[in-house]
Amino acid sequence: MSTCTLPNTRLARTGDWMRRNGALIRGIQWVVVLVYAILILVPIFLPLPDETAHIWSNLTLISQFCFWGIWWPFVLVSMVLMGRVWCGVLCPEGALTEFASKFGRGKTIPHWMRWGGWPFVAFALTTVYGQMVSVYQYPKAVLLVLGGSTLGAMIVGYLYGREKRVWCKYLCPVNGVFGLLAKLAPFHYKVNEDAWRASYDTHGKKTIAINCAPLVPLRNMKGAADCHMCGRCSGHRDAIALTWRAPTVEIVKVGRKNNNLWESTLVLYGLFGIAIGAFHWSASPWFIEAKQFIATWLIDRDIMWPFDTSAPWWLLTNYPQQSDVFTWLDGAMVVSYIMATALVLGTALTALFAISNLILGKWDRSRFNHLVQSAIPLAGCGVFIGLSATTISLLRAEHWPVDWANDVRASLLAVMTLWSVWLAWKVIGEHSKSLAQRVLALLPVVGALALVNYAWLLMFWIW
Repeated sequence: MSTCTLPNTRLARTGDWMRRNGALIRGIQWVVVLVYAILILVPIFLPLPDETAHIWSNLTLISQFCFWGIWWPFVLVSMVLMGRVWCGVLCPEGALTEFASKFGRGKTIPHWMRWGGWPFVAFALTTVYGQMVSVYQYPKAVLLVLGGSTLGAMIVGYLYGREKRVWCKYLCPVNGVFGLLAKLAPFHYKVNEDAWRASYDTHGKKTIAINCAPLVPLRNMKGAADCHMCGRCSGHRDAIALTWRAPTVEIVKVGRKNNNLWESTLVLYGLFGIAIGAFHWSASPWFIEAKQFIATWLIDRDIMWPFDTSAPWWLLTNYPQQSDVFTWLDGAMVVSYIMATALVLGTALTALFAISNLILGKWDRSRFNHLVQSAIPLAGCGVFIGLSATTISLLRAEHWPVDWANDVRASLLAVMTLWSVWLAWKVIGEHSKSLAQRVLALLPVVGALALVNYAWLLMFWIW
């Protein structure tokens, strides 16, 4: 028997309870799948809501409010507070891809699918395409984007692995974002490596294998970024337990070696670039001015096809009955604005973090990635307040008082900025013990965070 013992805390016992009640958790997942199916499928058969419809009486508005007003914004919050419990306990795509994998072909995961850039590419494509088809407003667009993702999850599950979540591991559009935010969670399943090694001296007693559906190498698991918090491994080999930790530890300590350039790209060009561009364009006077300039240029030269409105709804927003139709020019401008924002803002932020890296010594890519991880709190906050703009719009349409919204946004941005500054200070401290050098290296990071806050200032307070 192992001489190492697991902690007997309430949190550790919660993990053990989850392991013993796996069937209940799977049952909860199927209830979520049913609700998800109703919200995503039924509204496409209903007429679009008119000005007399209300959130509490119209299923289309109920679905819109659930998905974009509550579901996605607060799933992001849950990642910071509880790690990826959503993925392991509630996510319908996770449940469906694992179910399909159980009865699928069980093929080996192809090499191309293991490419590290998929989390960024999938997030970018989904975000941009969602803007083109107005996914926040229309049921058919929701079915196309969310339903298409779910179908992809089931197909990948059927083809690859056996009772695994291959889709979640490699191709889910929000896997990368969830993994980043889970680094901030105040608890995780901790692996006691000494106890793991000692478990081999069990007098020949066979250890029952654990099916880790998201394909996490349990023995070497260091943080919460990849773990789906399903509880299946709790107590495994008397070496794994749900344990409290400092919310800074995974970024400051684990992140020193456990980082990569694709994660940095997702933060700088994804969450700070593409996401801000996607939220910005509908409120931006720069967008309107650029569109008017190009439209005038086209008309002066009698080039009229970009003003055509014949694009199908699944390519560009096309709902004449709602007076909401995109021309080819509209579509091109939306994509261009998002990409330009990502390029300009992402590159400016990259340069500032690179300056901080160089202040600390000779260029070190791992150190650069480590520094970028300190910005995760503000990155997650930005996506949350961007998505919650839909929440506020829906509440405002119901004549609910929402005068408090900007105060809450300002408070969230201030707190998350300070958290990022604190993380940056501690990360820099991992690479330098000189107080003067630490202060100098922090200044470009503070400049980067200020630039991001200015982008949100424009959207919510100036424009």
